[in-house]
Amino acid sequence: QSENSDKSSAESDSETEVEQVSVYHKLLATLKTSPESESEEEEGESESEEAGESETEMDSEGSQETREADGGEEDKNDVPDQEEATDTAEQTLGQEQADGADISCDPSHGVIEEFTDVKHESEFSLETNFMEEESGDCNADKRDSNSSQAFSEDPFKQHMDKELEEKEVEKMSTLPKTSSQSKWPRLGQLTFSSTLEKHKALKADKEVDVKQLYLHKPLESTWPKVNKQFLSSVNKQSDPSFTPLQRELFCIMNTYRDLFYPERNALTNGEEIRHAYCLHALNHVLKANAQVLSNNAKRRDQKPGTDNDDYRDQGLTRPKVLMIVPFRECALRIVHIFISLLEVNEKKKIDVSNKKRFKGEFGSDPEEKPPNLKRPEDYEAVFAGNIDDHFRIGVAILQKSMRLYAPFYSSDIIIASPLGMRTVIGAEGEKKRDFDFLSSVEILVIDQADIYLMQNWEHVLHLMKHINLLPLDSHGVDFSRVRMLNLNNWSKYYRQTLLFSALQDPQINSVFNKHCFNYMGQVAVRNVPLSGSISHVVVQLPHVFRRLEAENLTSVIDTRFQFFIDKVLPEYRDAIMSHTLIYVPSYFDYVRLRNYFKKEDLNFTHICEYTKKAGVCRARRFFLKGEKQFLLFTERFHFYKRYTIKGIRNLIFYELPTYSHFYSEICNMMKATDNGVDATWTCTVLYSKYDAQRLAAVVGIDRTAQMLQSKKNVHLFVTGEN
Repeated sequence: QSENSDKSSAESDSETEVEQVSVYHKLLATLKTSPESESEEEEGESESEEAGESETEMDSEGSQETREADGGEEDKNDVPDQEEATDTAEQTLGQEQADGADISCDPSHGVIEEFTDVKHESEFSLETNFMEEESGDCNADKRDSNSSQAFSEDPFKQHMDKELEEKEVEKMSTLPKTSSQSKWPRLGQLTFSSTLEKHKALKADKEVDVKQLYLHKPLESTWPKVNKQFLSSVNKQSDPSFTPLQRELFCIMNTYRDLFYPERNALTNGEEIRHAYCLHALNHVLKANAQVLSNNAKRRDQKPGTDNDDYRDQGLTRPKVLMIVPFRECALRIVHIFISLLEVNEKKKIDVSNKKRFKGEFGSDPEEKPPNLKRPEDYEAVFAGNIDDHFRIGVAILQKSMRLYAPFYSSDIIIASPLGMRTVIGAEGEKKRDFDFLSSVEILVIDQADIYLMQNWEHVLHLMKHINLLPLDSHGVDFSRVRMLNLNNWSKYYRQTLLFSALQDPQINSVFNKHCFNYMGQVAVRNVPLSGSISHVVVQLPHVFRRLEAENLTSVIDTRFQFFIDKVLPEYRDAIMSHTLIYVPSYFDYVRLRNYFKKEDLNFTHICEYTKKAGVCRARRFFLKGEKQFLLFTERFHFYKRYTIKGIRNLIFYELPTYSHFYSEICNMMKATDNGVDATWTCTVLYSKYDAQRLAAVVGIDRTAQMLQSKKNVHLFVTGEN
């Protein structure tokens, strides 16, 4: 079977390669072609994945290149097997299992084979289904005829029906954005930016009537029930449906502007934010599908020979919403929210196909969690449930049913991790790669973006480069139904991007500024930290912030290294300065320092995210006993393990931490040092003017302004919590 499928896919590849673009333009030229509505089904091959044993949390893809790039070799016993990300994507998700057979997914077998549901293809096909009379979706039609004005005010209709002009598109691709500031009660300082200046300023609604939000049925009735867990008694009086944070976020989402919210906290507001974007995404999908089904019925009933141009209601491919989340647990929670939002009451349960399989693959066994591990609360919140970071799943929603594991080209919503996307998109030159299904994504949600900095940020950038491109194949689309915006290759100007992160970071900002082209404009929350995490340091020690001068951003890395080995390290070489921990956020810098320390024959040990358990125990023991003077310690190791390192007397932050609370956490590890004399403890931090955001998060905005103006080193003495 697999040989046949190999041949057939190889043949289809060679056929399409010759005329990948030309056939597409022929189709565009005619616009009358209406191919078979059934998408071609090919037999897919199963993709093998290695089941990670002890280090499942870490995406080590790219680690080999990292080591080679720096000329460093991780000790052989420190290098884990490379994960499946380096493999080619062996299966494009548009292909389907010919028989829909249930393939074993037991991780204990060591191989997880990919499953897609083919049994329910016709049941969930948008082309062959019609609007159910009793579904309540016909109300939209009634509204359309009775009160066209009210219906045209629906933000979904306004956004998707807007026809951009060539000159507007040219403006967006050439002119800089103009921006304005606004302060909202809950979100705080907002920056609105847009190239098309027509947009009026958006004001925060003090209260929201669910009936005025144009929520599709049944969301109007289910949302207040699903969301009540987040509403305090005080909130309920002023707004029975939304928390103040949700109200302001949804107010922006519902206008179809791009949104960047960098204050997501897994402990406090993470779940209420998840509920808000799930409501918006599901609302969008239900409206889009209802429009298609309604038009199917109209076309069926119309007289032959009439013009079909009124029914342009879909993209070049079906997936409308892409949700990027870091772990399987997040995907599980999203699907549960969708199900809750679609179930009107206990009696009206919706039909969810493959639910049992989904729970098995995305759920977790509580007994698997090792006992007696004390970790900070935020760690427990981030790493709850199944933390596998290699997954992707298609979800199709039609009226009162949901199909999990839908093939991508038959899905409305795709939920995936960056690594899961990377392995299906593939790389240039790979024979089996697929990203056509990303061509017509209308809402992109990137949640917990900060975690991808700890996984592999390259995967996020790779995804952004492949979204909203013209597909290389037609995938059986009826071109008479495709919106002109998609045919014009303007999808990216209509795509709404919702970006949530726990912190401000230049790399995350860059994605928002350089990869979001929404004609409606962007809204970014830009609050500045007032106190900084240094106020949570409970041990008494002097903090010395040493400024290094770099000519530009690209030279910072080399300047920092030279500054460290010329100015900082000599002060710590003396045996009196033993028990020195050097905290290094970047793996590249870590490899460079480790190689230098080896060359100089310094008495040191090192721990990074690839160090095996035995190596970690050995390094911690040597450091605690003072047998090794220095400990090189990476940020990613701390992120994934959060071990308390005992025996620290001197701290060097080679660069400010990505997460500001790691600063106080590492400093407070000194409490665990027995017989330590407070007066001999030191903490040295290296920073440059390019570290302004991280610096502000540690010392607060006022001190940051002073430190960046002054060229001198800054000495701060923190006494307990203040």
